[in-house]
Amino acid sequence: MTGSTEDYAPHPHIGGRAAALRALSAWRGSAPGAPRVVVLTGGSGSGRSRLLTGFLMLCDPEYRKRLPLDEMDPSTVPPDLPAPAVPAADGLTAAQLLWLLADHYELDAGSTEDVFAELAALAEPVTVVVPDVDRAGPVRATGEPARVVREVLAPLAATGTVRLLAEVPRPLVGELTSGLPSGTVRVIDLDEPEWADPEGLVLHAQAALDPEFGAPELPFTVDPAVRLALGAAIGRRAGSPLVVQLAVNGILMAPEGFDPADERQLPTSVGEALDLHAGRLGADPRTLRLLLAPLALAESDGMPVGLWARLVSAVAGRDMSQALADGMLLAGPFVQPREEEAADTEDGPRMLLGLLHPAVGDEIRAGLPSVRAAQTQVAMALLEAVPEQDWSKADPYVRDHIAGHTLEAGLLPQLLTDPGLFVHADPVPLRAAVEAVPAAELGAPARTYLRTAPVLTRTQPPTLLRAALLETAFVEDGLPEYAEAIHQRLGLELPWRTLWSLPVPGISAVTVGSLPHPGGTATPVAVLVVPAGTPGARPVGGPGEESRAAVLVHGLVHPGDLGDLGDLGDVDPALIVRPSEEQRAAAPLGLSRGADYLRVWARADQEVVAALISDTPFTAADLSPDGILLLATERGAKALRIRAADPGIAS
Repeated sequence: MTGSTEDYAPHPHIGGRAAALRALSAWRGSAPGAPRVVVLTGGSGSGRSRLLTGFLMLCDPEYRKRLPLDEMDPSTVPPDLPAPAVPAADGLTAAQLLWLLADHYELDAGSTEDVFAELAALAEPVTVVVPDVDRAGPVRATGEPARVVREVLAPLAATGTVRLLAEVPRPLVGELTSGLPSGTVRVIDLDEPEWADPEGLVLHAQAALDPEFGAPELPFTVDPAVRLALGAAIGRRAGSPLVVQLAVNGILMAPEGFDPADERQLPTSVGEALDLHAGRLGADPRTLRLLLAPLALAESDGMPVGLWARLVSAVAGRDMSQALADGMLLAGPFVQPREEEAADTEDGPRMLLGLLHPAVGDEIRAGLPSVRAAQTQVAMALLEAVPEQDWSKADPYVRDHIAGHTLEAGLLPQLLTDPGLFVHADPVPLRAAVEAVPAAELGAPARTYLRTAPVLTRTQPPTLLRAALLETAFVEDGLPEYAEAIHQRLGLELPWRTLWSLPVPGISAVTVGSLPHPGGTATPVAVLVVPAGTPGARPVGGPGEESRAAVLVHGLVHPGDLGDLGDLGDVDPALIVRPSEEQRAAAPLGLSRGADYLRVWARADQEVVAALISDTPFTAADLSPDGILLLATERGAKALRIRAADPGIAS
């Protein structure tokens, strides 16, 4: 039973769910006996997102003014309180979700543990609502919803100062609720009889069939008696809001031959909705499922229509052009077209195609002989769609999401050898996919990418700056051929070239200088102050003087080449000539330094020509008069020849 009465108006967005709204309102108002934690769950398509959206309308002080609160059941309306924090999990990693919450409450936290500790120390309880946990993560196959429950929601639920409402897939409910004291948590499962809403399903179906609300004028929609009877039958058989929507969509899109009196033509599940619609159009249900398969395997919210058509044939393993000719009529009730928000094309926004609901994708995927094999076909087709194997020319969907497809196909490690992909792909989904691969399966280039990815995702730099970050990271990790490939193959003019990298820990100071030759020429060198005992370094101080530091001399341009001056270890630091203040002042470039950034700027116009950031603090930096930047972090030292042009970022 829903507990609704005829004396009150239903919630205008939900149209029912009175029992669930009462429980949520009691939680929001901290009513006597109400739990501190509420977990909202149910099968995919059960309407939990719709319910939560409607409830949040009641929790927002401004939105409440638009609702007929005086006409609604008072027990379903929460008290007028400040809006709760609503960090939506859609597309986010567990860490991103937690820091979103920390930012909302302006917590002074330096680690994830600090976030929970600071929440626990708050003087007043806070209210947190977390929707869309099932859609967490930038890549589907990484299992991010489980990580969100384990690393964010479970600790929040255990924090006494947090009143939590979370929308969670049913398989993860136990992990969230286990260990919580009795009376602390309540599970609202919308598929259970206690929370079922048969009246709401009927009202939903009847409204969807009504021309007054946008339905086409058909014999069974314009006749009130027939419409109401049909809506009642749809709601009675459907069992969930999604099946109601799919049933109505299919009937309205293909009304020819539909008999409103024949309940056998009304679905009871998503699978039946697919099969009945195909049958009404005289199509093989397998054809409809093949048309929808690429969308069921897709990443993000949809893919370009042209790419979808290409992938249909790839997944089917045969030419599907004939089926595609009438494909939208067949697939229409189950898909949702939308415009791409930020299309990377000259023609402006383009049309993307996605499934109406994830439950449709679940049904299609469950019917595939092998999801892995299907993803392999998709991955191969996506690779073939890259013009001349040049990732800069690839469709944005292919470029940014091929990692997700190859991850589920088990092929991602083979893809992670192309610096062009590292440079051009969106770092957020690529990082998530690479992190999901067992470390033992990753090659050296992928490990370098993974090490660099936190800076890429934190700063979201454009393509040129991603290339610069990766170029210097490859040199640091002893992969100069990959750094050279970025220079030679990608056609990008980077703001520097990394000359060398030296993995020496403990560098406290660096200086550029030169060693004079007897003939009057000089060799540029780098002087690094390192801990005493560092191999190849000379102790600082005279004979008998105890020192904790030493000096390591390194070629500034050519790492090991000091010409006729002998070996690096034999160089007397006293012979090194440092640039004078006059030489530095006359140099075309200047240097500014912070804890985690360096800026190189042109003295002529004060324009920044290179802006370097690091995931570890800079410990020292110096700039030669001819534009070679010498810097040190906890990992060691490196030298970059600055090109006085566009700004760049390095790590």
